[in-house]
Amino acid sequence: MVGKNICIPIFIMDFMNQFRGFIAVELPVNETIKKFHDEIAKLLTNIKLVELENMHITLKFLGDTNEDNIENIYHIIQNSIKDIQPFSIQLKGTGVFPNQKYIKVIWVGIEKTEKMSLISSSLNAQLSTLGFKEKSAIGKDQLISIIDKYREVIFDEIIVDCIYLKKSTLTPQGPIYETIKEIKF
Repeated sequence: MVGKNICIPIFIMDFMNQFRGFIAVELPVNETIKKFHDEIAKLLTNIKLVELENMHITLKFLGDTNEDNIENIYHIIQNSIKDIQPFSIQLKGTGVFPNQKYIKVIWVGIEKTEKMSLISSSLNAQLSTLGFKEKSAIGKDQLISIIDKYREVIFDEIIVDCIYLKKSTLTPQGPIYETIKEIKF
């Protein structure tokens, strides 16, 4: 399904004069993604699922960063997308990272990634000038079964047309996000 607008956020967690952040594409939630999420949530596992409204594709993990770098990061993001028009990607398939014996991340795959790769490479190269480096579960068998079931499923096709600089405040109920800046393609 083409035509959904999404943006690439950067999430920030306040910790004195530092934030922990990453640059990502936000994912809209459709029925297929919700069904996949709900099937995993029903399992008796010791995993913590990302809330549906927080699903994303990470382009660059920043880690702990001085708040003084927010404007520099903002300009690097702008520069990384300056020649790129909004584009679509396809969400297809599932898997785990690093492997099925030790599951740290459950992922949904993406296709049509050429422009995402260009943005990611540009971010990596430019952020390295600021000092950023380029860079199991109970019920595991049932979890792997669900992941395998969705391995070839096309979840969605989405349009990427902007980037957000976001601030994240952690609460016991989950993170709360606040937009600091918006960068459109």
